[in-house]
Amino acid sequence: MIIAQITDLHVRAERKLAYGQVDTATALENAVTHVLSLDPAPDLILFSGDIGDEGLAEEYALVAEILAPINIPYFMIPGNHDRRENLRAAFPLAVPVKAGAFSQYVIEDYPLRIIALDTLDEGYGHGRLCAARLAWLDQQLAAKPATPTLIVMHHPPIITGIVHMDALRLLPGNGDDASAPGLEGAQGLAAVLAAHQQIAGVTCGHSHRPIHCLWHGVPVNIAPSVAHQVVADFRADGPAAFNMEPPAIQLHFWAEDRPEQGLLTHTSYIGQFAGPYPFFDAQGRLIT
Repeated sequence: MIIAQITDLHVRAERKLAYGQVDTATALENAVTHVLSLDPAPDLILFSGDIGDEGLAEEYALVAEILAPINIPYFMIPGNHDRRENLRAAFPLAVPVKAGAFSQYVIEDYPLRIIALDTLDEGYGHGRLCAARLAWLDQQLAAKPATPTLIVMHHPPIITGIVHMDALRLLPGNGDDASAPGLEGAQGLAAVLAAHQQIAGVTCGHSHRPIHCLWHGVPVNIAPSVAHQVVADFRADGPAAFNMEPPAIQLHFWAEDRPEQGLLTHTSYIGQFAGPYPFFDAQGRLIT
């Protein structure tokens, strides 16, 4: 089973540049072309949030137009730049939730079960997993304890070390505590995950960089943006900054005959870049 993960599209209405600089609509078109060129093709695509930049219906209409050539099933969760109702209205098949406070659901039709978890606290940059969402996740995991399961959500539960991203909290009681993640309820999530043994991993967006770690014994993955990346500045006073590193998606591989290997993730870069470059040994001789 192959899953393509696309995240942090930030498409703006009328193809306006995000932040006045980034042509996110063209970046998404390039990502679609890239995915459709893959052989073998992915079994499904997960869009892990920030589909639009302001959550406007006009943005989602443009995204739908760009995604029209895709003939692979795809699913979406909202990010902090999205608005639930507008996203549901534009993509009723990709967000199969007709009503309710949250846009979260379970995908059951593949060898790897997928739980789409809503971390949106609408109108804020931080994420939130309230008691209701954590209880729902616990119920879904308890329903099929023997089925390998991937959780996809927008906000990572971890501290990435990129302070201006980790500081997207604005949470009561957190203040400027650099040890608090930008996801309220992260410790509650850890408790739920600890109660279930079938979790293959948690994959996220939001941070605009490929980041991986083992968190409370569970593999956590963050996919890079298809539009622009966040500068990997680990200084305590590092400013909010973006750069134009090569855009990428991630490809997750699940092999039913190798469950002990877990979920295998590759970063797949979009577009053509200089290289590959030759390598030389210590004596300056070309290594072929």
